[in-house]
Amino acid sequence: MENLEQLVINTVRMLGVDSINKAKSGHPGIVLGAAPMMTTLFTKHLNIDPKNPDWFDRDRFVLSAGHGSALLYSMLHLCGFDVTIDDLKQFRQLGSRTPGHPEYKHTDGIEMTTGPLGQGISTAVGMALSESYLASKFNKKNYEVINHNTYVLCGDGDLQEGISMEACSLAGHLKLGKLIVLYDSNDIQLDGEVALTNTESTKMKFEGMGWQYLLVKDGNDVSAISKALYEAKENTLQPTLIEVKTEIGYGCPLSGESACHGAPLGAENTAALREFLEYTNEPFVVNKEVYDYFDAKVISRGSIANNMWNDEMQKYAKAYEEEYELLQKFMFNDFKIDMNNVPKYEIGSKESTRKILGKILDSFSIELPNIIGGSADLTPSTFVKGANGNYESDMRQGRNIKFGVREHAMAAITNGICLHGGLRGFCAGFFVFSDYMKPAMRLAAIMKTPSVFIFSHDTVCVGEDGPTHQPIEQLTMLRSIPNFNMIRPADATETTAALKLAFESTETPTSICTTRQAVLNMACTSASGLEKGAYVVYEPSNKPTGIIISCGSELEMAINVAKKLEANGNYTRVVSMPSMYLFEKQSNEYKEEVLPSGITKRLAVEMGHTMPWYKYSSNVFGISEFGISSPIDHIHNHYGFTEENIYNIFNKL
Repeated sequence: MENLEQLVINTVRMLGVDSINKAKSGHPGIVLGAAPMMTTLFTKHLNIDPKNPDWFDRDRFVLSAGHGSALLYSMLHLCGFDVTIDDLKQFRQLGSRTPGHPEYKHTDGIEMTTGPLGQGISTAVGMALSESYLASKFNKKNYEVINHNTYVLCGDGDLQEGISMEACSLAGHLKLGKLIVLYDSNDIQLDGEVALTNTESTKMKFEGMGWQYLLVKDGNDVSAISKALYEAKENTLQPTLIEVKTEIGYGCPLSGESACHGAPLGAENTAALREFLEYTNEPFVVNKEVYDYFDAKVISRGSIANNMWNDEMQKYAKAYEEEYELLQKFMFNDFKIDMNNVPKYEIGSKESTRKILGKILDSFSIELPNIIGGSADLTPSTFVKGANGNYESDMRQGRNIKFGVREHAMAAITNGICLHGGLRGFCAGFFVFSDYMKPAMRLAAIMKTPSVFIFSHDTVCVGEDGPTHQPIEQLTMLRSIPNFNMIRPADATETTAALKLAFESTETPTSICTTRQAVLNMACTSASGLEKGAYVVYEPSNKPTGIIISCGSELEMAINVAKKLEANGNYTRVVSMPSMYLFEKQSNEYKEEVLPSGITKRLAVEMGHTMPWYKYSSNVFGISEFGISSPIDHIHNHYGFTEENIYNIFNKL
């Protein structure tokens, strides 16, 4: 290794260590151990343009081991992204652009928010999938306008998470050859040696999942790291895991120990580190030749690559005018839904909202050629399926992803599809199994990524499958996530509006919950009402003295109860509230119009946990216990969800 290259690597190390020491918080172990592989990747292989960070055909890099953020921030600064020395000095401080873990759209150059282990590598699978689809659809002979890799840096903890194995299994099956994972294998975790919890062969595991496995025995051997990266890029038929054996905390007195994983080194250990590395710069001081190195190896190289791509796109536009125009629409999500082409349902007809949504999705797939997704081995039950056949290694333009029973990875992969750009991802499963998907859905909300999560079997009306398959608390869980739109539509009108809203969203993930059982398609429901989250769906003939609030399959029953109450002189309004998230975004005037504060006689009705409804009504009728195994015909009577019982409850208020 040349002296300048060693200086570059040590500068990356020390900027990270100095940031952590100043913050008195952070993870120096990975900074010191993984700096050579990060430097090698960024300066010799990664195609990015820091002056145009959104360049569409850039390589994607995901720091799955998000606790190593100080390493990434140091690299982004040196590469010329909008991350200054002052930003490094403000690491982990209130309001800084260098938070404790990388945050998408918060810091220049960050491709996704990471920190919860396993999410990064799993989301990267979705990015690689997107690249392969778009390349297959738009590339022509002599015109590879979509041609980039997805790189990941992960650690032992990432690979111990179950989501990673779900995602890597699918990536191997799909032969996502442009997915390259650098595994920082230092044999140490926070609790001690990795061998205390993991003794299986990483090589055999990944080769068994269809990956290419490469080993670099010395994490300081940049030539071996670079050679492995070249070999990985040449194998386009398999994703590649490069296990790089590193030493955690390399060069400091605590090297090789878990003590340097997640705590600042402090003055004494840092002084010893500087002496070991022969690094004499004061904290946060960078040599000019180091900046020049990155200018040549990253900034200029990236600018040239971007300009070459722009030139190729201009030639492509002339040679393939229609394909170019379509690619532009994909890149900028420039598609609109013509609602005249969407199936209509007759008033008075009955159909489950899961079947309705499936048919609407089929029509949207024609209107929106950039949507892609599927179900977690539940297509015949969710009725959620992508168009144009199955996406497979030999059928890259299929838009139906067969995720298998991999709910958690499915959600993260869907996020990756959306984050990559060019495609919009959706996925589906049984509502009760949203529990498996929640961490990825939460990340979508944090990142403001408009992923679409569809769930069928929304209540205890699942019936015979019993309490393990009957959601109770899941609506409360998803409604409580900030920036997450949980919609529970009542019929075809609301379901159509919900799906349209989901695919039109730009900064909010959406979940739509559908019924197993048939529901009545009513004349009183409204698409514009759903867009406001809640609206008056039934108004009595005289001024209302009470309000019933409901949604989903219970809405029809609530309206029938109100009609019965009116016949007996009790004038009751019914409010449909399919989305609390959207309702809370309305003006105070609109909220007062729908739920007048002067009407205190209220009852909220839903076949789920009562908790979220107390914000809108002091009286709630729901289910705050686990379900039972029973034919659906007996479920309503067992839990009291009958018109007679709701009528009696309301009369007693």
